[in-house]
Amino acid sequence: MSIKSQDGVTSIKQNEVVIPDLTIKDLLSAIPAHCFKRSALRSSLYIAWDCVVIGGIYKTATFLDTFINPESLSLPHPILYPVARLSLWSLYGFWSGLFATGLWVVAHECGHQAFSDSKFINNSVGWVLHSALGVPYHSWRITHAKHHASTGHMTQDQVFVPKTRGQLHLPPLDPTKENILGSTIADDVKKELWDAVGDSPIGATLGSATYLLGGWPAYLIRNASGQKRYPAGSNHFNPNSVMFAPHQHGAVVLSDAGILLWMAGLAGSIYTFGFLTVFRLYLVPYLWVNHWLVLITFLQHTDPLLPHYRASEFTFPRGALATLDRNLLGDCGKLMGWIGAHATHGISETHVLHHVSSKIPHYNAWEASDALRKRLAQAGVVLRGAPGGWSEVYRVFKECKFVEDEGNIVFYKNGYGLAASRPKFPDGNVSDSGVEVDKL
Repeated sequence: MSIKSQDGVTSIKQNEVVIPDLTIKDLLSAIPAHCFKRSALRSSLYIAWDCVVIGGIYKTATFLDTFINPESLSLPHPILYPVARLSLWSLYGFWSGLFATGLWVVAHECGHQAFSDSKFINNSVGWVLHSALGVPYHSWRITHAKHHASTGHMTQDQVFVPKTRGQLHLPPLDPTKENILGSTIADDVKKELWDAVGDSPIGATLGSATYLLGGWPAYLIRNASGQKRYPAGSNHFNPNSVMFAPHQHGAVVLSDAGILLWMAGLAGSIYTFGFLTVFRLYLVPYLWVNHWLVLITFLQHTDPLLPHYRASEFTFPRGALATLDRNLLGDCGKLMGWIGAHATHGISETHVLHHVSSKIPHYNAWEASDALRKRLAQAGVVLRGAPGGWSEVYRVFKECKFVEDEGNIVFYKNGYGLAASRPKFPDGNVSDSGVEVDKL
């Protein structure tokens, strides 16, 4: 991607992203049949393993903590002892939160009925695990199913829905000064847009950090970054919310009961053990879980390479393929990339496959993903993004600002009004915005 400015106009060489015309039968037939098999026993072993690892992390931290004192450890200054203890328990929070995200992933698979062949077992295990992590199980399961049915749909998807130019109250598109596809823009319009939505490095850092720390509860409580057509006040705790159908009322109430029990457990633990102990042992890992959840899902569904569709161009296969696989923590080296994938059960690395068939359990998703990628490569579709980490969140946060109000296939534009990508069709027809696209 290269940018040049000449005669008061800035232009960009765009990536051409193939808009697939594959059928769901096409995609599913590429996956080996045994990958669809679910096992309650095997799935349960992953819960046990996650709990064993988290317990081992706690025991290790507790053991090492006993040595952080003048009698056992000689440090040059007394203040270094509380610093060392803080560092130790910060590491505990990080690692236990990473593996607790694995428990979150298993609970999420329960919501997709991928844990076992039994709906009762799936919903029972999912309710317990998600409630223990502060998630309203059925409420989120319901809206998440809608997300899978309409991924990348501008008016039907449930989360990570781009804001449009109009919703941000930006100056209307002027075709005489800018290309609707975002390949060229007059420098005066570019400056006007940047003044309205551009980020300084500090602003982008604070914005992305706030998003990672508070994005998940904000989505549950007030539909932040969710579907824009929902009325103000829509949330996952009101059984009468527009998000839910009347027959789902009882499931939402059951989810709320799980959250009330979770809050009661927290309150009782704080009363018994003290706030600092509960904060150190549970709340810090809990915040890390929320952080990883937002980081992973944000990067799966937000990138200048990903199209978003309006109704006339949307199909389920196109939506399923409007997401990316990324190696979580892969930017920190191969070892951290392996740990990130292992701890979170490959939810970031096999996400495209998960959208094609959400009932495939994570332990079969690796083989299924390899097979699916081969079929997609034949169609010229490559859906692998850069490794998932903080630097990538920062980059994507800066580059993905808004999409146009018009056009049936839209890509994110940055703060300068330039889009890194444009649609490319297998048959070489003109795009929905009337701009000629190259043939394959």
